[in-house]
Amino acid sequence: MEVFERVLALTNDVALLAEEYDPVLERQLGNFPQAFTHIKLIRTAQALS
Repeated sequence: MEVFERVLALTNDVALLAEEYDPVLERQLGNFPQAFTHIKLIRTAQALS
């Protein structure tokens, strides 16, 4: 659950995620918004609930 909450904290101001995240530069990279990332986020939320 802690890792999931950390991922949620990486979303932008409208709760979207990009394809990749650079932890060194602390910014989202790649295609934006990325549907595959959001699908996994939703499935993880369902699994945790």
